[in-house]
Order: sequence, then structure tokens, then C-alpha cells
Amino acid sequence: MKNCWRVSKFALWATKWNESMRILIISGLSGSGKSTAVRVLEDEGFFCIDNLPASLFPTFIELVENSRESVRDVVLVMDIRELGSLRGYESVLQEISEAGHKVEIIFFDASDEVLIRRYSETRRRHPVLEGGSLPDGIRFERAKLAGLRSMATTVIDTSELNVHQLKEIVIATVRGTAGAREMMVHLQSFGYRYGIPLESDIVMDVRFLPNPHFIPELREFSGLDPMVRGYVLGKTETKGFIERFKNLMDYLLPGYNREGKSYLTISIGCTGGKHRSVVIAEEMLNYFRDKHINLKVTHRDIGKG
Repeated sequence: MKNCWRVSKFALWATKWNESMRILIISGLSGSGKSTAVRVLEDEGFFCIDNLPASLFPTFIELVENSRESVRDVVLVMDIRELGSLRGYESVLQEISEAGHKVEIIFFDASDEVLIRRYSETRRRHPVLEGGSLPDGIRFERAKLAGLRSMATTVIDTSELNVHQLKEIVIATVRGTAGAREMMVHLQSFGYRYGIPLESDIVMDVRFLPNPHFIPELREFSGLDPMVRGYVLGKTETKGFIERFKNLMDYLLPGYNREGKSYLTISIGCTGGKHRSVVIAEEMLNYFRDKHINLKVTHRDIGKG
């Protein structure tokens, strides 16, 4: 009766919200790439919970359903670190599915030889190794996770994969042919006087361009003003620089996408962060818009000085 009541409660939640959650169960052998997969899925917008006991899945789903946050994609990690956390997972997963939520199990595996080599390289301790050998720990883990593996929607063998190939496979598995969500580009202007932004992936110094600060009628305006913009963009040096800057981005962006980079910060600096850097950031904004890339633009130091 207790289990039947729990199913009924799930059904009420599903009816109330009229929208099912997509729940990915990530499991597999220690050292097979689960942590990398979870980081990829976090970048893809999944809400990730690591090693939550199966018995608490219903409570977690109830909290998500009753929260004000719109959470539809969830990752739950189940592995050998806490043997007790795996108890009863078959019935719990079945109940969640019967409530209308989409449950998928992705199981990560690798050969014993590869797992042993990875542990040797990282010098980490196997989570179930209690006085026995590393091969003994791997065999024990395989036996305990055999049931989850047999239920898996997808099994990914990472024996021959590097980290970039693994990322591609994980994204293809969860997103299909649509691939990963687009990379977010953060364009920001700054002033060297106030320091280089620490989060920068690319820093572009435009202090070589003619400076509106030395033009009395432009000094008090920022790079957002049409007069300042016209002055900077009208210079031969600026035109040549922008052309080369765009060519550089044409070359770099596909490479960053292939490597699975989800967030790219491009910082453009001039002396005070008020004139030249602002103009160039705004000009590059139009370039990225034409590429249909997700954008965020900030002018960190535009109001200083």
C-alpha cells in the first residue's frame, strides 16, 4: 500500500504541472568519465545532483515541482561511493516513470586495464577498496552496478575516448543531432588603468587607436555617443584593426566550439575604458549578432574617471 500511495502522489504532481521532467540517471564505474559528463550536462543547462540516495528521489522531485524555479532537465548521479544509496532504485525509477516523467539511464564503462591505468596516473584511491587490490575493487563495483547497467538506456564505453570526444558523445546523446546549446560570448570593455578582468579568455588591447580623450569636444562623452563612435571608426587604423579582429574570430570560434567551450569572455581594453574600448566592443557586437551567437555585453569602466 505504501508504494501504491507514492505512485499516486507522483501522478498528482504530474497532473498539477502538466509538464514532465526529463531525468537523466548518470552511473558507471569509478574512473569511467562520470564527472566529466556531469560537468558537460551542467553546461547544457541540466540541474545536477551528485550521489543522492535513491530513497530520496521522490522528495527531491517534490521539492523541484513545488519550487518557483523552472527546472525541467535533471541529472541524478548514482554510483558505488555509498552502497546504501543504491538500495531500492529499481522500484523508485519505475514509479517516477509511471508518474509521467522521462527517465533515462546513461551508464559509463571502460575496460579493467584502462581503469587501472587511470587510477595509477591520478593516484586516486578506489572508493570501495578496503585492503584488497585495485582489480578486486573494480570487479566488486562491476558486480554491484550490473543491475543498473542492464537497465541503461545508453552505455558509453570510454576506454578509447579522450575528454573532448567524451564531451561530444555526451552532448549528442542528450541533445541528438541538434547538438549542444550555442556558445555564449561575453564582450566587455575595460580600462587598463583599473586592471585586466581576471575572467578574460581573450584580451585585446586597443590603446594604439587614436584617443578621443584628447579631443576637447569629445572628452566628456563615452564610446556610446555617435560623435565618439564616428571619430574612432572613421580612422584608417581602426578600420584595418576591426577587419583583422573579425578574421581572427572567424578562425577561433569554430575551434572553441569543437573543444566544447560554452562561455567565451573577450575583453577589449583602452586606457580608461570609456572611449575606444567601448566603441570596438559595440562594433564587434554587430559582428557576433550576424553569426547568431548568444551575446552578453558590458562596459565595466565606462562610468569611472
